[in-house]
Formats: sequence, structure tokens, C-alpha cells
Amino acid sequence: MDKTIQKALRKAKWKQLLKISLISMIAGFILLISFYKVGNHFAAKSTARLHETLFLHNAVAEPNVQINSQVTSNRSMFGGNIITNRSKNVNGYLVPWSTLTSSYGWIRIGIDHNELTPGFRLAGKNSYEYDKQTKQKVATFYHPSIIEYYDGVQNELAEVAQLENHVAEVAVSFNGPLTTDEISELIPEDSFNIDWLYMTSTVGDESMGPLGMPVYGFSPGEFNENMYDDFIESLRQYDNNNSIEEIQEFIIENDGKNFRDVKVLGVMLTGRSESFKKLVDAPFIRGASVGVTAPIVPYIQPTK
Repeated sequence: MDKTIQKALRKAKWKQLLKISLISMIAGFILLISFYKVGNHFAAKSTARLHETLFLHNAVAEPNVQINSQVTSNRSMFGGNIITNRSKNVNGYLVPWSTLTSSYGWIRIGIDHNELTPGFRLAGKNSYEYDKQTKQKVATFYHPSIIEYYDGVQNELAEVAQLENHVAEVAVSFNGPLTTDEISELIPEDSFNIDWLYMTSTVGDESMGPLGMPVYGFSPGEFNENMYDDFIESLRQYDNNNSIEEIQEFIIENDGKNFRDVKVLGVMLTGRSESFKKLVDAPFIRGASVGVTAPIVPYIQPTK
């Protein structure tokens, strides 16, 4: 009788253990699926946020840089990377620009600021900023409130005009702010593309060397009013915590204005190298910094 009871108890115990194990496995499986779904949810939200941040930065702080593709890489439920392939359009010639590798997790996103910030080369009397991957020269804008720059305010129009059979990109900074109507009168439309408008930037001490601070502006299209309204909205989103003084001052001063009344600090011009002879010694130009250049080939026709 005792043996029968013990056998029954052992059998009941094993059934209980089996039941508990089965319930634990099912609960663990449900928990794992829930964790996977929650992880993917947060990762997807971070992916979307990082995509939006990268496009927003490109829209307001990357002179004449276009995004050719932006794809997710090394994706998992915990995070991954976004690869941004970029180029410059120099009078119809696409020139490679640095590729960004940015990261995201459940909460944080990390933009590839190392590649966004230009390198600085000093060799003898020559100094210039350059794109770290392509080693192409980065064109510099000069803010009117910054009097002293490390190597002075350069005007490289005569030098770029000496290049034969090239297309070139030049950042032109004005002696004083100009309206779009004034710009149209001063810069020959048949010779140059105005690919970017320099509107504002952070003011700092550039006398000891370049700070690598971003400049803010946008691609104007055909000096379109809607493009300007979109730029103002993009600036608000870009500095949504109101931490960049120059952006906030620009928005306060210019929000609601007619685009034709807004003052522009400079422009990014592209055209044939020889065309820049027309601007040499132009009194409205404070400085002109050459960026990307490329030789003209027979099978690609320049835009102008």
C-alpha cells in the first residue's frame, strides 16, 4: 500500500513538474516574442528619427551636398547603422562626397559628426579645410560679424579662373547682406548656378584656426517663396531646443517676411572655371573660397 501511494505521489509530482515546465516554456516563448516586438518597435522609432535628423541636417547645414541614398545596415532588434551616400553637383558633374555611417539604438541616435566636420590642413603658407574621405577642398563662407580669420579672408576667384576646361564650385561671401533681387542683378544667370544660399552661421573666434562650425542655408531652386518657408520650418525643427543663438535670431528677424526682403550673406556658385573671371574684383564680394573642381570631359555636358 505504501509503495502504491509513493508511486502515485511520484507520478503526480512528475506531472506537476511537466506542467510547470510546459507553462514556463510557453510563458518564456510569449515573453521572448513580446521582447522582440518591443525591441523592434523602439528600434524602428529610432531608425525613423535618425533618418529624419540626417535629412534635416542636409537640408539646412550642408552647402551644395545632396543625399544619393540612405539605407539601414547591420539592423537588429537592438539597433543598427544608417549609411548615407552623398555627392556634390558641380555644374552638372556629380563628385563623390563623404559617406556617413550613423548609429541608432532603442533610445539614442548617433550622427557621424566626425565626417561632417571638415579636416584642416596647414602646410607652410597654405591652409584649407577638406573633406576627410574624399580629400576634396571644402569651400569656406565668411560671416560678416567675424573680422579676423586665421588665414585672412581669401578671394580665390582669379586662381580658379586660370583653370582651363574645368567646372568649379565657389563659396562667395558678400561685403554686405543682399536681397535675391540684388543677387540676380550682380551674378550673371547665364554663367552660374546658384546652388545654395548662405543665410546665417555661428559666430566664434576664428583667429586661431577654423572652428569647423556649420553654416545654415538652403538650395533656392528658382528663388522660390515656398522653399524659403520650408527652410524656416526646417530651422525650427533643427534647433527645436532653442540652443543655437544665431538660428533663433534669424527666425525672429525673418519669419513671416517676403522672401524678396530677406537678406542673404553669400551664395555657393557653380559654373565653368573660366566664367569666374567675370567676378574677379567685383566690389560686392568680400571673399571667395574654391571648393570642388573637376575637369570637363567630352561625354558630360556642363549645365552652364
